[in-house]
Amino acid sequence: MADIGSVLPLFVEDTTVILPGSSTRLTVKDAVGIRTVEKYLWSSSEWNQRFFGVVSRQSSKGGWSSEEKLRSIGTAVTVSRVEASSVPESCFSVFVTGYCRFRLKRLRPSKQYHVGEVEQLDRFPGQVHAELEDVKELRKEFLSSCWRLFQVVFQGSADNTRLMFFQQMLQSLPPSRSVDIIGALVKASTEERRKILETVDLKQRLALVTSLLHRQLETLKLPVVSGKSFDHTDMLPGKSLKQSHQGKRGALDRLIGSDSEEIEELEKQIMDANLPEVALKVATKELKRLKRMPSVHPEHAVVRNFLELLVELPWTHSSVDRLDIDKARQQLDADHYGLATPKKRVLEYLAVRKLKSCLRGPILCLVGPPGVGKTSIAKSIAASIGRAFYRISLGGVSDEADIRGHRRTYIGSMPGRIITGLRRAGVNNPVFLLDEVDKMTTASIRGDPAAALLEVLDSEQNNSFTDHYLTVPFDLSQVLFIATANTTSSIPAALKDRMEVIRISGYNIDEKLHIAERHLVLKQLKEHGIASGQLVLPRPTLSSIVSSYTREAGVRSLERKIGAVCRAVALQLAEGKAVNGASSSGIKSAAEPTPLSHTSEEAHAGERNLAAMATATPTGAYSQALTVVPEMLEDLLGPPAFEQDGREQLTTPGVAMGLAWTSHGGELLFVEAIAMPGTGKLSITGNLGEFY
Repeated sequence: MADIGSVLPLFVEDTTVILPGSSTRLTVKDAVGIRTVEKYLWSSSEWNQRFFGVVSRQSSKGGWSSEEKLRSIGTAVTVSRVEASSVPESCFSVFVTGYCRFRLKRLRPSKQYHVGEVEQLDRFPGQVHAELEDVKELRKEFLSSCWRLFQVVFQGSADNTRLMFFQQMLQSLPPSRSVDIIGALVKASTEERRKILETVDLKQRLALVTSLLHRQLETLKLPVVSGKSFDHTDMLPGKSLKQSHQGKRGALDRLIGSDSEEIEELEKQIMDANLPEVALKVATKELKRLKRMPSVHPEHAVVRNFLELLVELPWTHSSVDRLDIDKARQQLDADHYGLATPKKRVLEYLAVRKLKSCLRGPILCLVGPPGVGKTSIAKSIAASIGRAFYRISLGGVSDEADIRGHRRTYIGSMPGRIITGLRRAGVNNPVFLLDEVDKMTTASIRGDPAAALLEVLDSEQNNSFTDHYLTVPFDLSQVLFIATANTTSSIPAALKDRMEVIRISGYNIDEKLHIAERHLVLKQLKEHGIASGQLVLPRPTLSSIVSSYTREAGVRSLERKIGAVCRAVALQLAEGKAVNGASSSGIKSAAEPTPLSHTSEEAHAGERNLAAMATATPTGAYSQALTVVPEMLEDLLGPPAFEQDGREQLTTPGVAMGLAWTSHGGELLFVEAIAMPGTGKLSITGNLGEFY
């Protein structure tokens, strides 16, 4: 047997006990465990040649920073496979096989990983021959009990090949290894398996596992004859054995490898979940399958996850809408300036909902350029009516299964995003934001996600939406769906027909100024650690930023420019460059007049005296507010990116004016005619000549 060494990286697993010889999957979610996987497994090429330690805590509550909080006996394991997952949360699945026991002596201090100094306890084959005589009788009884259990498991099989295999396996393995393998298969609680692990003495361990086998045999009402010979005459189970225990294979399957307490708890949850009749029928059927299925069966986890999903879905749980229209209007106006059309539509919905208690949720599609507040207005709508909010990003989605889920026959199957969102929202009437619905990919070999949304967004059909994983109809009629898109040209006509399109064209300069004063400036001051009384951005300054440094329909660039001004101020405050009330930061003291218009000379004077910063107090605060004037923006933000078109061009001979539409708003086009020497002839090219 190979030596595991004296130092092992450690994983903590409280729910599963890994015995030597057994294989299982560890789900690593904690930050320390993830760093251990990334260092020793994910980025290492020699992970399959390394041993790892798996230990459990003395108490499942609290952390573990010292060896006193960990159990002293653990299992050294080898790793066969590592898988990464990001749904529903970031984690690693590590497939391990138990190798031997070890005693944890102490933890080595480390902030990034947990590494322990260990002492190997299981050592064979050197000890096997010395212990055989001492444990001969116990081993004989242990093998006899195992054989009776196998006879019942395979009593309906005409082929005795598997019985032969188990007999040869048990007789060929060392006693210490065979007792651990059976201890991992026998029906036992977590504490009983932990006791098997912590029982280092082979005689005591054989007696413990044999007692567990006897308990199962007594449950099955099988005669237990201690010391029965284990030879080939017992190879074929007798006819009377088959007759006396006909139909008890299912009972044994329930006992071997399953946790009856957790299944009983799951059954209680199903009864208390108030499931619809169809869902209750399916849940009852699957629960019966789970009870008959050993935990080592490949479908055990699939069935259990399915039942947990059925229980956790909000079949009848709804949130109570706040139907106060005045408060909803105040909430929407406080969160957003403008956007009258979507606000009006929400208030109309509340008004009808107030008159009619049972009302299907509307299906809205907010269409507009980036940065106009489509996503944020959806959050405000959810807050104004008191509903849970859940966002689903559809940008780049190319698989129909993302919407409808995977069929449970597939490995790694999971429900679609709609059912997952309902599970996380906890109510059956949340506000669902389908973000970037126009950026789903077209139909491919994996299906058409846009076509899968047709049932979801059809108010006549979504009362019985069927997910491929769930296979039970779920009512989506109470969900308020809000989709967002930048354009409707890439949305299929059938899908667009199911949505009420509300266009948000963008903000004009006056609306941008109001948004900046009410929301953006305060937000950026908070994000940059500047108190609201330390910096003032007057309207002329904001107007200059809007007209000279941004050109967009939304306000994202405007927010970034305001953030750049805040960073410049934060730099001056952090460096303490205020000397006698003045510095060169482009900031002016609020005590000085803020110029609304300047001559050229005044502007140069302002550049020479860029700002007046208040004298710092001993605590580092400033007693006066700092005001950024428009003339200082070039020093803070650089040269203006955009110039306003001069009115003098309108009166210049040879200049014609046109209008153009862009996604950033309207544009004025000035077309100039240039006099050039020529022959006096007019040449018309292309198709232009056909119109004259």
